[in-house]
Amino acid sequence: MVKIQSPIVREIDYTSNSLVKLKNQLSLNENKNDLKFLFDYPVVYIVNDEKKNQFSVYIGETTDIIRRTSQHLIDDVKKENRDDWRDFATSSTTKMFVIGHNHFNKSLTLDIENRLMLYLSSVDNVTRVQNRRGNPQNEYYTSNELDSIFSKIWRLLRKSNKHLFPVESIVRNSAIFKASPFHKLTEEQIEAKNTIINKISASISKNQDGTLILVKGEAGAGKTVLMSSLVDDLLNSDDISFIKDNNFINIVVNNDHQLKVYKEIERKLDWNSGSSLEVANKPTQFLNALKKNAIKAGVVIVDEGHLLLTAKNQSYLGGNHLKDLLAQSKVVVLVYDDKQIMNKSQIWTDNSFLELEHEANLEGNLIELRNQMRISANSETIDWIHSIIDEGEIKKLKKDAQYDIKSFDSPLELQNAIKSKNANQKLGISRLVATYDWPYVRENKKQATPKWFVEIGNWKAPWNLQLESEKEFDKLSWIEQPQTINEIGSTFTVQGFDLNYVGVIIGPSVKYRNGKIIYDISESKNKGAVQNRKLANGEKVNYGERLLRNELNVLLTRGVNGLYIYAVDEELREALKKAIK
Repeated sequence: MVKIQSPIVREIDYTSNSLVKLKNQLSLNENKNDLKFLFDYPVVYIVNDEKKNQFSVYIGETTDIIRRTSQHLIDDVKKENRDDWRDFATSSTTKMFVIGHNHFNKSLTLDIENRLMLYLSSVDNVTRVQNRRGNPQNEYYTSNELDSIFSKIWRLLRKSNKHLFPVESIVRNSAIFKASPFHKLTEEQIEAKNTIINKISASISKNQDGTLILVKGEAGAGKTVLMSSLVDDLLNSDDISFIKDNNFINIVVNNDHQLKVYKEIERKLDWNSGSSLEVANKPTQFLNALKKNAIKAGVVIVDEGHLLLTAKNQSYLGGNHLKDLLAQSKVVVLVYDDKQIMNKSQIWTDNSFLELEHEANLEGNLIELRNQMRISANSETIDWIHSIIDEGEIKKLKKDAQYDIKSFDSPLELQNAIKSKNANQKLGISRLVATYDWPYVRENKKQATPKWFVEIGNWKAPWNLQLESEKEFDKLSWIEQPQTINEIGSTFTVQGFDLNYVGVIIGPSVKYRNGKIIYDISESKNKGAVQNRKLANGEKVNYGERLLRNELNVLLTRGVNGLYIYAVDEELREALKKAIK
C-alpha cells in the first residue's frame, strides 16, 4: 500500500502580495516540493474572515492560485450582488489557507473543495459559506485517497485555527452536516434528483399548476439529503436558472426540530426564495403568508410530507395541507412515508391520496427510494427490525458484526449503556427515547425543575425539552444539545434524525401475547394518536393501533450502528431477550 504524503497547508493574508511573497520565500527554500505543489499543481484554498469568533468563508479550487486570487480581488468585487467579495477585500482580518498535495488533480481538488464546503457549513462558528453550489465528482484515479487526504488536511487546518476547524467527529455529528446539500449523493439519489428536476422543468415549461411529484421512501432512505440537495440546485444551479428566475423556491416541513436545521442551512448558505418569504417554513405559516402577501408559490419541496395535516385545527383553518399547497403552487415535490404518520390529524381518511398517487404514477411523477442509508446493518438484521414493526413478530436474530442489538433487564442498565456509548462520540451521538406512554405537556418555557418524567418502578428520567441548556446550544436540534443525554426523547424530537446508538424504552402500550406484538391504546398518553378522528360524515374512527405501530417504527429506526431496547411488558422483554441471545 502506497503511503500517502502529508498535505501542504499555508496560511497567509488575503492579498496578491502575500502570495507573491510566499512564492519567493519557497523558491529560496531547499524544499522545492512546497513551491511546486502550491504554485504548479492544482490547489484548494479557503478565504475566511473572523468577527467576534464568527466566520465567513469561501472555499475554492484552482490551477493558478495567483491568477485566481487576483480575479477575486480585482474582478469579483465589481460584480453586482457580490458583497461577500467586497467584504473580504476590505477587511483587515481576512486570511487565506492554500492547500496542496502531490496527488492533487482536478477531480480530487473538486472533491476536497466540496467536502470542505460540507464540513465548514456544519461548523457552529461559521455564519456564512459564500459558495454558490457544490460539485462532487464521480470515480477517478485517486478517488480512493480522498478520505485519507481530507482528514490529514483537516488536522493541519485545525492546528492553525481550532475555532474554525473543530474535531472532525464534532462536525460529523451535527444535524446540519447530516442534512447538508453538499453530500455526495448515491446513484439512486442522483437519478431521483435528475428525474425530479426534469419533471419540474417540463411542468414549468407547459405553464401547468398544481403538479405533484411524489417521492416515497422508508425511514433512512436518504430523503432529507436528497431534498436539501434539490433545493440548493434549484436556487443556485446555472443549468436550471430559468426555474428560479420565474418561480419562488421554498421548502416546508411540519416538524419544529427539522425546520430549525433547514433554517440554519438557509442562513449559512444565504438561500433566497426569490420572494419576501424565507425559503424554509412550516406549512400553515407558509400558506398563511402566501395569502397575506397575495402571492402564489412556485416550486414547493415538502420534507416529511406524512406530517402534513389532513384536518383543520386551531391554527390551521384549511382542510388539507397538501391540497392547499397544490392549489397555491405550480409544483409540489412531496416526500412521503405512511409508516411515519404520527397523528390522527395527518391520516388521509378517504381515497383521495391514493388517487393523487395513482395520477402521479401515470404521469411518471412517482419516485421510490429503496436503499437503506441509515442503518449500517446487513439485510437480515434490517428484516428482523421490519418484522417486529410490519408483522408483529420477533424472530431469531443472527449475529451481525456491523450492527449491535441488545435487550436489557432494566431501564437503568439501558440508560447506563447509552451514556457509555455517548461518551465516545467518534461515531456519533447516542440518546434514549421512549414510546409516549407517560404523561407529558409541553411547557412554554423550560422550568428550573423538570415536571414530566418517564417512570418505571423506582427509576425515572425527565421527558425531552425540559432541562435548561446553555444559550449557545438553543439553535441546535434536541439530539445535539448536550444536556439531552439526561432526558428521554420522543418521536417529536427525533423523527427525521440519525443517532449512533438509540436506546428505546418500549412502554406498556406495546405488549407481546400469544406470539404476536399487540398495541394497547389504553396505555398510551399520546392523545393525538389514540383518540377518535371525526370524519366528514360525522362518523368517529380510531386509528390508534396503526399510529402506535408507526411510533415504534420511528423509534426503532433511528440508530446507525446500534439499537438497545428495554421493554416494560414482561412477555415482550422475555421474547426479545430470547430472540437476541
